[in-house]
Amino acid sequence: QVQLVESGGGLVQAGDSLKLSCAASGRTFSTATMGWFRQAPGKEREFITAIYWSSGLPYYADSVKGRFTISRDNAKNTVYLQMNNLKPEDTAVYYCAATRKLFPVVNKKDEYDYWGQGTQVTVSS
Repeated sequence: QVQLVESGGGLVQAGDSLKLSCAASGRTFSTATMGWFRQAPGKEREFITAIYWSSGLPYYADSVKGRFTISRDNAKNTVYLQMNNLKPEDTAVYYCAATRKLFPVVNKKDEYDYWGQGTQVTVSS
C-alpha cells in the first residue's frame, strides 16, 4: 500500500517557477514508478512526466519537455516536480501517482494504482 500527499501548489505569474512535492508512505516507494498528471477544469487528466523506479530515467510529455523536471529521493520517499517558465495553460490540479507494475506504460493513467489528492497550480498572465 502506498499513500501519496502532494504539496507546493499555489498562485504564480507567467514565467515563474514552482516546485511540487509528493510524499509517499509505505515501504515499497523505492520500487514504484512515479508519475505526475494534471487536470484542468473541463478537461481530461493528462500525463506530464514519470520516473521509472528501476532506471531512474524520466519521461516527459511534449507539452512540458524542457520546462519541467521530475526527480525522486528514495531516502525521503519523495518525488518532485520542478516547473519553470510556467504558462497560463499550465493551470490545473496536479496529481502524483504510483504504480508497482514492472513495465508500466507511464503515460496511461490506468497503469497507476495509487493517487494523491492533488494540489492546485494557478498561473496568471
